[in-house]
Amino acid sequence: MTIAVTTPTGQVGSRVVRLLIQAGVRPRVLVRDPARLDAGTRGHVDVRQGDLTDAAYVREATAGARTVFWVDPTPHIADDPVGTSARTAAGLADAARAGDVARIVFLSSVGAEKRHGAGHIDGLARIEELFDGTGADVLHLRCAYFFTNLLFELDGLARGVLTTAFRPDAPMPWADPRDIGDVAAARLLNPDWRGRLVQAVHGPEDLTFKQVAEILTGALGRPVRLETVDDATVRRGLLAAGLPPAAVEALVGMTAGTRDLVPEQPRDLVTTTPTPLAAWAYAHLRPALAAHGRP
Repeated sequence: MTIAVTTPTGQVGSRVVRLLIQAGVRPRVLVRDPARLDAGTRGHVDVRQGDLTDAAYVREATAGARTVFWVDPTPHIADDPVGTSARTAAGLADAARAGDVARIVFLSSVGAEKRHGAGHIDGLARIEELFDGTGADVLHLRCAYFFTNLLFELDGLARGVLTTAFRPDAPMPWADPRDIGDVAAARLLNPDWRGRLVQAVHGPEDLTFKQVAEILTGALGRPVRLETVDDATVRRGLLAAGLPPAAVEALVGMTAGTRDLVPEQPRDLVTTTPTPLAAWAYAHLRPALAAHGRP
């Protein structure tokens, strides 16, 4: 069994690699900088060094792999994030059309089902469509809002403020990337699924941002006040930070386009994962916040 994993040092990819190794698989990892792999991992993987934006590299690195776990590496701050996402995935799509790859498990997002109007998530929708047209067996994991997005809020949380442009009382699914990695690894190891499939990963429960602030208050041991802002305020802040206009619209669009979204896949046994936000915040966000600002 040959399984290739992209972004193997990322939040989800690193978890996938670890589980595959523990299952007795020697995964093939596509990585720009092998030095970022931890020392314990390096002896258990086949490294193919290169840049995922290089279609020729992707074709060569995935050739002969029965299954590929694809994570879009496009940063949200890219000048054309939606177009870059689609162009980057084209190399793998070509490999699948040529028969070099039989199965793809793709890390997508809740909101990709809209196809248009969800900012950078539209790029993931383009990738879904691209992979669906290859003739390979394809599974799209449409994931919830990552717990780890809160790590970008350390400045505000240090002041006791959680800021969002989402509606404060609108519930949405939240998930631990570690749990997403568990689902991805299980699907990669299952040889029996066929066709074009979609599976959501919704985390343990839907939460409003008001509830998130309350949970963080308990987990962090300090009051956390929710502050809501509008899209125009977010846009001005991102432009002032020097982000390209297309990147700004892609970021603002992710929130604006999913603000009232009801995910296409319902919450059930298949889509629900176990880790609660309170436990994650206590284990990860609390120490990160304690270290924030230390010299």
